[in-house]
Amino acid sequence: MSRLGDFRQMLQEKRFGFVMDEVMSGEHRFEPGFGSPEPRPMEFRSTWGPKHISEWANPFGDKFMWQELHGTVTIDGLCENVPFDGTLELKYFSEHILRYSFTFEAKGKEYRYVGEKVNIQPWNLPVSHTTCYGVLTEVKTGKLVSKSVTHFRFATAPAFIASLRLA
Repeated sequence: MSRLGDFRQMLQEKRFGFVMDEVMSGEHRFEPGFGSPEPRPMEFRSTWGPKHISEWANPFGDKFMWQELHGTVTIDGLCENVPFDGTLELKYFSEHILRYSFTFEAKGKEYRYVGEKVNIQPWNLPVSHTTCYGVLTEVKTGKLVSKSVTHFRFATAPAFIASLRLA
């Protein structure tokens, strides 16, 4: 079937969505007992987007502005390009945050990362949409492993926009 035919079928079945590729890079600091405390590089590369745009855009549904998140994470001193799975919640209206949550395995343990872009307001989008404050914990123990600040770099904006595709 042609791409146009695939698109028509998706529209008829109301099952189309979109995905985008995003890179967040910056640094993290290990908590005492988990590694040296000086700032170290951190980066996560993710693909995210809703599978069903009609569910995603419905403010009364349980998937409103919620989507799956997949990618790889590099946390210097812990892991390099390790795959992860999670979610991205765009809570523009209720909490004024964007929340990235994902889990991954490294060095025989499972970890959870939760990062938030905070204070999302129309007048501060260039700042609020580019800075993400994160915490890394061990899933089994709940112990705090690391805190991070990552950024969406404006230099990556053309690739981010060009990555938009129907899914």
